[in-house]
Amino acid sequence: MNKQTYERMMTVPENEKTGEKLPETAQLGEADIRRLQDDLPNDEVLYDLAELFRVFGDSTRIKILYALFESELCVNDIAQVVGISQSAVSHQLRVLKTSKLVKFRREGKAMYYSLDDDHVRSMIALGMEHTEE
Repeated sequence: MNKQTYERMMTVPENEKTGEKLPETAQLGEADIRRLQDDLPNDEVLYDLAELFRVFGDSTRIKILYALFESELCVNDIAQVVGISQSAVSHQLRVLKTSKLVKFRREGKAMYYSLDDDHVRSMIALGMEHTEE
């Protein structure tokens, strides 16, 4: 995604800021429709985004991510915090690793997991903020 597209996505439309309702009969012109179509990411990018949201669609995975919000944990600790078996935690961690939402480090035989980066932390925080509105 280029910077211009990102900035446009992060800008609140003027009518939403003011609470002004658009007329129901308002229609975009052909040039506006073409511009919006051109701005759509390609299907592969949209598929990847949908897959990311699918991963977030499981409450067990959200619990694991939330448990990792503050610090890294080993599988046993995650299992105790979330209240599921170590096997179930390992399965969900595999999905989260594949989606680049968690990373791990090995210390002897133990594996410690943490959120992959600040983007993951931001997504969780924004999701929580949105659900609490």
